[in-house]
Amino acid sequence: MALLKIARMGNPVLRTRAAEVADPTAPWVRRLVADMIETMADAGGTGIAAPQVHAPHRIVVFEVGGERITDVPGDGEQELTVLINPVVEPVGDERVLGWEGCLSVPGLRGVVPRYLRVRYRGVGLDGETIAREAAGFHARVVQHECDHLDGILYPQRITDHRMLGFVEELQRHPLDVAELLAGTEVA
Repeated sequence: MALLKIARMGNPVLRTRAAEVADPTAPWVRRLVADMIETMADAGGTGIAAPQVHAPHRIVVFEVGGERITDVPGDGEQELTVLINPVVEPVGDERVLGWEGCLSVPGLRGVVPRYLRVRYRGVGLDGETIAREAAGFHARVVQHECDHLDGILYPQRITDHRMLGFVEELQRHPLDVAELLAGTEVA
């Protein structure tokens, strides 16, 4: 296994649609996923997509620890999951705002609208189908990582750029999101 270099915002690999993986059980896929997992853990991430490590393939890895779950019914811990060629679809129209960061956008955080509930499916390393419904943070991380496969980074989803800032500044000067949003709707 090896630590891979993480592509940062501006790199062309993060701006284009990633390619489908023809054989999810191929040895190169297993090696790439092992390196992605090691890189994600080293960087302190919750998820990582193949384009983030300069590999333009439709592969994401994520996990949801107990400290990240919300009080939304259906949200819960999720063990390390590998999804190859994932498809995500919203369950309902409800969107919620939440803070996001990204290994490819270091030092920044922003408030992003995401679907509260999603259904996703893909293939695991064994070639078997994985199909789940997710809510809360679990749904957020899946949407965030799968956006990478379509060349989308979270700042592109922010609807009010007053809610984007450097982590250090946000810690010193916390945003009152409710005050900023008074009278607006979640897009």
